[in-house]
Amino acid sequence: MSRPKAQTRIQQKNSEAILEAALDVFSQFGFRGATLDQIAETAGLSKPNLLYYFPSKEAIHAALIARLLKVWLDPLHALDATGDPVEEILDYVRRKLELSRDFPRESRLFANEILQGAPRIQTAFTEELKPLVDDKAAIIARWMDEGRLARMEPHHLIFSIWATTQHYADFDVQVRAVLGRTDGAHFAEAEEFLITLFRRSLTP
Repeated sequence: MSRPKAQTRIQQKNSEAILEAALDVFSQFGFRGATLDQIAETAGLSKPNLLYYFPSKEAIHAALIARLLKVWLDPLHALDATGDPVEEILDYVRRKLELSRDFPRESRLFANEILQGAPRIQTAFTEELKPLVDDKAAIIARWMDEGRLARMEPHHLIFSIWATTQHYADFDVQVRAVLGRTDGAHFAEAEEFLITLFRRSLTP
């Protein structure tokens, strides 16, 4: 079987431009509201040119979701069973908050997909997300059994970390309006608050 032909530098540049444009459009309008015309215009390409690289809106969205899942799951993969339990979880909180700060469009893309019932990522949930979360929850439960963490339900602990960190990306406009901020300085305040909150909750 012949290998796929490598893209030229121009082709790579155009593919990245399409994915960047699609990220803007999908994170703003969701999958249903986004159109190929919007993505092409945002990328500065014609629609026929866009279709040379991606045959459909679904293909563009699938490429973005695949890239997003890796970024989104990496912080949980990094939770080390041999580390200090409290510090490992606090590092996870920090990494998730950094994702909200640095990748807000990706977070909103993910949130839009979830709100629509996650029709395009159910397989990833079953094959990637659930086994990973179950594995890390088992590690956290073991730490609790050893008396190294305060007792609580591990899955809901992970959910609470998602909720409190991703809020700063998914509800960015609301957060900035309430705080009266136009910069990103509130992320340092959020980190200090969340680290204090979880440290007090987790310490046995």
